[in-house]
Amino acid sequence: MKALVLEEYNHFKYTEFEKPKPLDGEVLVEVKAVGICGSDVHGMDGSTGRRIPPLIMGHEAAGMIVAIGSSVSNWQVGDRVTFDSTIYKLDDWYTRKGQYNLSDDRVVLGVSCGDYRRHGAFADYVTIPQHILYKIPDEVSFEQAAMVEPVAVAMHALNLTKPEVGESAIVVGVGMIGLFIVQLLKVAGCSKIIAVDLDDDKLKLAEELGATHCINSNDEKLYDIIQALTENRGADHAFEAVGIAPTVKLSIQNVRKGGTVTLLGNLSPEIDFPLQSVVTRQIKVQGSCAIAGEYPAVLDLIAAGKINVEALISAKVPLSEGNDWFQRLYKKEKGLIKVILQP
Repeated sequence: MKALVLEEYNHFKYTEFEKPKPLDGEVLVEVKAVGICGSDVHGMDGSTGRRIPPLIMGHEAAGMIVAIGSSVSNWQVGDRVTFDSTIYKLDDWYTRKGQYNLSDDRVVLGVSCGDYRRHGAFADYVTIPQHILYKIPDEVSFEQAAMVEPVAVAMHALNLTKPEVGESAIVVGVGMIGLFIVQLLKVAGCSKIIAVDLDDDKLKLAEELGATHCINSNDEKLYDIIQALTENRGADHAFEAVGIAPTVKLSIQNVRKGGTVTLLGNLSPEIDFPLQSVVTRQIKVQGSCAIAGEYPAVLDLIAAGKINVEALISAKVPLSEGNDWFQRLYKKEKGLIKVILQP
């Protein structure tokens, strides 16, 4: 089969690669669409330590089952499927508590971090354990299904936070995950959805997708604007989707006393933290990691037209052109959000 292989840091090669065979409990999926994730872009230069070459990346994907391993039930050749990015053990303590995203010894598709190497979906075929598969509704295309993973990441953050109808929320950083949070907050019935970012083009898109107010984070009156919008209390919730000290502090500063700050961004391993502000204002700060069962709900929302994933797809291109598109994303070419590769 053909695959896009990270042969050395910052360089991919579209080349022949051994076709995988499904093991016990696995299926072989012919990949039809696979998205380039921001974690792939950050990882390809070696800075994260989670994409050690040689490696086939890719964990946001969809395709069709073409072969089935032994002990597979309820799946058959021809099924249109997408799949979770996390491969977890069914007998794990966390899995039994409904927190498979925290499962011990979990493996992420398309990641090589020293402890393990699991080739991903930047290829004609990929093997997937049956327990992380999800059927794609007829109304959802392969390209749309390849976007389920990042929407599910956003939904997991909302499920942890539990915003209520009529509440207010700030979304700090409206890249792809932040834009999905905006849409999900709208579905949840939040009355004020305040998008904050440095990029005015992203803010414009956030407004189109449901943000009620958009503020450039360089605006010196940002705090005053948010206070005016929230009866001088601050927002009920903040979702931080960047992962650096200034945006975490901004999120904490602009929620009300007793409010919730949910951290999804993961760029900095450590940051300065405004401890006194959190303690004296009784703010709940929590991390949100990956996905824990949100795929079916996301697929239903996409099928019903309540979540717009097409608006975030910047290009649909052949897998063979993957190296060029990775470089363009790495250089932060303006206007690029999600690139879908098609084997």
